Amino acid sequence: MKSLAALLLIAAPLVAQGPVKWEHDYQAALKRAKAEKKVIFMDLWAEWCGPCQHLQKNVFPSAEGAAALAKVVPYSALVQKRDGTPLPEGTKLADQFKLSAFPTLVILDANGKEIRRQVGAFRTGTEFAAWLGSK
Repeated sequence: MKSLAALLLIAAPLVAQGPVKWEHDYQAALKRAKAEKKVIFMDLWAEWCGPCQHLQKNVFPSAEGAAALAKVVPYSALVQKRDGTPLPEGTKLADQFKLSAFPTLVILDANGKEIRRQVGAFRTGTEFAAWLGSK
């Protein structure tokens, strides 16, 4: 019974925090950022991109990654499908933010002004959280 209580104490903050709510529409991300007084974390990615897949499968869902994403408005902008087909909103954002490689990670203020960017993937949630939380 003690081990169950200990497990519940460890899991409680994770449950209370809930899953990360990603935005998939740029205007919705801007609106939410203004309402919540947060910055936007934008992930410009392609389905065929290995480092993009690493971020989505290993870095963002890690405990450190999820905790960092809870402090911002996470916005996922798919630019190209697996076969290279461009998507309209993703292409528009790729042009607007002068995308040069995948993945490109951008922090924006609530008005959509770029604060900083990272081109390329992070290896761990800890590295990602440190970058996302740095001022």
